[in-house]
Amino acid sequence: MSMIPGSSRSKLWIVIGISVAGALIIAETTRRRRRRSLKGPILAVKDFGAFIDRFEILPSPQPPPPAAKLQLAGLTFAVSDNFDVKGFVSGFGNPEWAKAHEEASRTAAAVSSVLKNGAKCVGRTVMDEFACGVTGENLHYGTPINPELPSCIPGGSSSGSAVAVALGNFYVGTDTVGCVRIPASYCGIFGFRPSHGAVSTVGVLTNSQSLDTVGLFARDPSILRCVGNILLQASSKPVRRARRFIFADDCFQFLRVPKQKSMHVLSKAIESLSGYLSPTHMNICQYIASKVPSLKEFSEPYMRMERATSAFKSLSAAMILLQGYEFKANHREWINTVKPRIGLDISARVLAAISSTHENIKSLYKVRRELRAALNDLLKDDGILVIPTTSDFPVKRCSKKKLTPELEDRMFSLLSIAGISGCCQVVVPLGKHDSHPISVSFVAAHGVDTFLLDTVSDMYSSLQEQISLASNLVPSQDINGDMDVSDLLKEKGNAAFKGKQWNKAINYYSEAIKINDTNATYYCNRAAAYLELGCFQQAEADCSEAISLDKKVI
Repeated sequence: MSMIPGSSRSKLWIVIGISVAGALIIAETTRRRRRRSLKGPILAVKDFGAFIDRFEILPSPQPPPPAAKLQLAGLTFAVSDNFDVKGFVSGFGNPEWAKAHEEASRTAAAVSSVLKNGAKCVGRTVMDEFACGVTGENLHYGTPINPELPSCIPGGSSSGSAVAVALGNFYVGTDTVGCVRIPASYCGIFGFRPSHGAVSTVGVLTNSQSLDTVGLFARDPSILRCVGNILLQASSKPVRRARRFIFADDCFQFLRVPKQKSMHVLSKAIESLSGYLSPTHMNICQYIASKVPSLKEFSEPYMRMERATSAFKSLSAAMILLQGYEFKANHREWINTVKPRIGLDISARVLAAISSTHENIKSLYKVRRELRAALNDLLKDDGILVIPTTSDFPVKRCSKKKLTPELEDRMFSLLSIAGISGCCQVVVPLGKHDSHPISVSFVAAHGVDTFLLDTVSDMYSSLQEQISLASNLVPSQDINGDMDVSDLLKEKGNAAFKGKQWNKAINYYSEAIKINDTNATYYCNRAAAYLELGCFQQAEADCSEAISLDKKVI
């Protein structure tokens, strides 16, 4: 193989460096243009595109004095398209389903509960067809616009209900494998998945009866708690007991957010509250692997070599298999007979479900029993497991880049902990990072839902204070590890680069490299800044180092 002459090689690296800088500039220009172009259409789209139908169902009348005011008086809500409302057709997110079915003769039990307590129903919201998606995109009704991040998907399947929180007080959806938790995380709001079976699903179209739960969205944790207690038919009186927080450190390795904006925020909030024990840390994957032996049946041979995540992958696989098995039993006949027009992504999921074969059904239910027992034993009635809600930021709307199998694996690994076990989970927003909403999730034992809701409401004001402090942190204030500091320095460098402060950007990138010299992106970004200053030798050296660390970075 002939070697490239030195002068040619230098020119080659200069071209590579120019492409890096050009890519950064083009990306920023595209981002700004897209943001400008979105402002007009968003204002023009009524109700953020969240609703299929707008109607009003008045609540039960307020009893005359001296009777107490109804708990939800003055609040409004809407429901996803899979809840029965008397006199209306539940469409399951698909017009052909709606055409093939009659108006509901009664209202879903969950909807009746909140109506009886004073809330007014204002309509039915968009959802992924048959509650089978995770993006929130609907071929027939469009994709609701994420109010917090208009350029990105809202998440699904209960996308419309999550988006509509910007317009009202609380919204009702369903959660099977993450249908409330994903959009709550992507839209920066609270989401509640109750313990499986704790809230009645009578009058709700079924996806997978072993996984389906009625879920809630709200922006205010006190409203989430109040409505949650009504659905749970529980007393609103606070549960007084000590609280133990357990951070699943291995789960946070999935999260693309600095620790000082997630784990550190929570730790500081916990420290400031009475009755809260100091957080502990654990590897939840190892714990699950040791306590749920039936998971071994769902691990591929290569997974046994990857002990760090094999239990997560097996758990995720078991959840998807269980959903597919029950969805097939519930809906295969109708889908094969009607052959409805379905969105491409949903069609692939539906086809996979109704075409699948299942030989180890009993093992799926055994996993569920063992995992619930393991988590109940770990958490008891006073413990809360802290995990990221999702691992990655949402993808762009109308983008050819869809959720990759790797991204879905990471997402479902986190969602399967509560999904398979049937334990309760609340999504807690923690502000933003790089303009993206971020969140964590609190998971509690099966049946201690009121304790979990009380905890979220009780610590919210302290949490807000810590979120505000974290948003103003400079790198030197971070105490959670070198990687977090270096990432913050990189972000400072990116901001300086965008402001054409090349020397300042180089200083930030150089500091990041001093802390973490194994990140190819830091070298690549510094090369782009050097190039802007005409420092070609330095740019070439950084490009060489970047490629030696990661050949895919350029």
